[in-house]
Order: sequence, then structure tokens, then C-alpha cells
Amino acid sequence: MNLFDELKRRGLVHDHTDQTEMTNALGKGGVSLYSGFDPTADSLHIGNLIPIVGLMRFQRAGHRPIAVIGGGTGMIGDPSGKSEERNLLDVEVLEHNLKGIRVQLEKFLDFDAGPISALMVNNAEWLNEVRLIDFFRDVGKHFSIGYMMAKESVKSRIADAGISYTEFSYMALQAYDFLQLFEKENCAMQIGGSDQWGNITAGIELIRRVHGKPAFGMTFPLITTSDGRKFGKTEEGNIWLDPKRTSPYRFSQYWIQTDDRDVGRFLRYFTFLPLDEIDEIEKEHLESPEKRAGQRRLSKELTTLVHGAAVARSSERAARILFGAGLDDIEKTDLLSAAEEMPRTLPSGAPPYPLIDILLETGLSKSKTLARKELRGGGIYVNNRRVTDEGSVLSDDDILFGQYILLRKGKKNYHLLEFEK
Repeated sequence: MNLFDELKRRGLVHDHTDQTEMTNALGKGGVSLYSGFDPTADSLHIGNLIPIVGLMRFQRAGHRPIAVIGGGTGMIGDPSGKSEERNLLDVEVLEHNLKGIRVQLEKFLDFDAGPISALMVNNAEWLNEVRLIDFFRDVGKHFSIGYMMAKESVKSRIADAGISYTEFSYMALQAYDFLQLFEKENCAMQIGGSDQWGNITAGIELIRRVHGKPAFGMTFPLITTSDGRKFGKTEEGNIWLDPKRTSPYRFSQYWIQTDDRDVGRFLRYFTFLPLDEIDEIEKEHLESPEKRAGQRRLSKELTTLVHGAAVARSSERAARILFGAGLDDIEKTDLLSAAEEMPRTLPSGAPPYPLIDILLETGLSKSKTLARKELRGGGIYVNNRRVTDEGSVLSDDDILFGQYILLRKGKKNYHLLEFEK
């Protein structure tokens, strides 16, 4: 199966230029292609994973990926898929964001692979150098107002909130990116989300007009979820690739919460698992969805891809803690990952502590009478071990890693005791 056919089977092809020309070019190997990344933050997020994984797939198939960071266009903003004008970034913020994104992309692409080594470029390198008069003369003359107005990204904005000349010109600037990469790096293909189709075809047309040569483009579908939630968003905001912005545990749990209807699709979109293996995972998952085997595999694959295998294993252990597993084989990082969003209490005094007093101090129990009742009923756990003795005390032997005791009431009401070291 060639790469294009595999991408189609994975559901990853939304729009594309002439299939025969493109597959013939890809079949010869060594095609240079690019995707752009918007530097509006100092981290990429999971919405960027489709183009990132797309570049990885092409590189693994023998092609040369180019990641273009929009240091120039990022100062303007792409109107595609936006309902209103964006705030413009200042130079200092932009430089900070560029550095963060560079570091992240280096984790996914191989920059030491001989003739198909990945390349990372900042389009400010040429956009900051071109003179306005030269740009109008050499590039602007190839864009008619009618052509630009016909693009959906422009039409939708004009009909709604309006569009400034600044953002209206974005299409020509991105087309110029493609032209520059074609001339400097022999880059003949661009990939991106389906909202980029108008910009991609503008670049292809500019190359044809200037050089009389073909170039290619392909877009991925914009990701939606079956339950109506916006992909990549939670109540707390974006799911970032930077572990300082979104902890690996929260990242892994995002995928665990995937709707059953999306599991197979997301495994095809985001992972490198063979398609027949994904079919088996999906079959097993549909037979027993309550086991969440598909979500667990999806979470493992994506957490490993973004944060590494060791962190993925730690996130799995952290999840098991919250499902009542024993704590004998855990590491401190596992406990802290699991306790990331738990309330914490620094107990007054020194151990031993009567457990009933601690239940009141932490708010897990509202009164001593209720605490005794909850203990007798088997609803209180210390380090995931059920405690029923009303006279129980917490001693130094209960302290994990010299600093913590994990308390739980019922199935999900956790509290972490944290001691000064």
C-alpha cells in the first residue's frame, strides 16, 4: 500500500490536488513537503498533532519534512477558520514562542536522516527581507481580487465580522512562503488542515504562474468529536504538548475520556499502529466498551509519542492509583501525578494522629459521629487500604516517600496529607 492510499484508509485525506500526479511524485521518493505552525503560544497543542504526525508519516515513507514556523505571518494572523480579527503579537513574545515550538518539533522529526533530514525554518527569514514594492510587483500581480474574494476563509469573514487588509493579505504571504520553499528547498508539496486549502492552492497557483511547474497539496480533516465537544479543549482550556502547561497525567487522561465512537478513528488518525491491529483493538473495544481498552491503548500511544515511554508508564500507574490499586510498586512521581488536582492538607502537630481527627481536619468527614459511621461502613481508605477500626491512628509507617499519606472516602473522594520534610 502506498502512502497516499494508507492516508486515505486512515481517513486523513480531505482535499488533494491531482491524485495521479501526486502519487507518481511520491512514488519516486524524496519529495520535500512542508506544513506551517502558528506561533501564537510558546507550546503546540494536540490540535497540531495531525500535521506533526503527518510530517512524521511522510518522513518515514522516505520524504523530507519541512516545518515552517510563522515568525513573519504570525505577526499578522491567518483569517482561515477565525470569526474575528486576532490580536497582533509583538516581536518579543513571538521570539519566545518560536523557541518553545522549535524545541517541541525536534522531538518528533528526525533532523539527522541524510537526504531526508527534517528542516525547520522561520518565514520571517524571507518576509522580513522582501521590499513592499518588490512584493507587489513580483507576487501581488498574480492575485486577482476576484480570486481572493472567492476563497471561503475570506467570504465567511466579509459576510460576518469583516476583514482587515492585513488579514486579507495573509493568503498572498503564505503563497509566497510556498514559492520561497519551492525555489530554495525544492519543496513541491504542502499539507495542513482543511481550513488551509485556500492558502495551499494559492501557493500552488503562484508556483505555476511564476515557474510553470506543478506543485501539490493535501489537507487533513478538521477534528471533531462525536459528543459535540471541541477537540483538544477542556474546561481548563487547551491540552498542550508542553508538560509545564498540561501535565503528562492530564494529557493521558484526556485520551482516556475519548468517546467510544471516536476511539477507532483517533487510533487511525494519531498513531502509527498498523491498520489491521487497530481493527482488532476496535473490535475488542466494541465488544466490551466498559473496559475502555481502546481508550487506554490510545492514551498509551499518544502519551508515549509526546512525552516518552517512561512518562506514559508513570501516567498509567497514576491512573491505577485513582482506581484503588495498591501502592507498593509506585514511584513518587506516580503519586504526585495522581494527586495533581487533589486537595492537600498539612496536618497540625506530629504523628501519630487519630484517623478520626484527620478525617475532620481534611473535611472528608463532617463530624466524629459520621467519621465513625464511615469507618464502620468500610468507606475510608488509607493509602488505598480499607480501614474499619474507629481507633486507628496514622503513624510514621503510613507516610509514603517520607512526606505523604493518601486518604480516600468512597470511590473518588481523595485527599493528600503532605508533611514538611
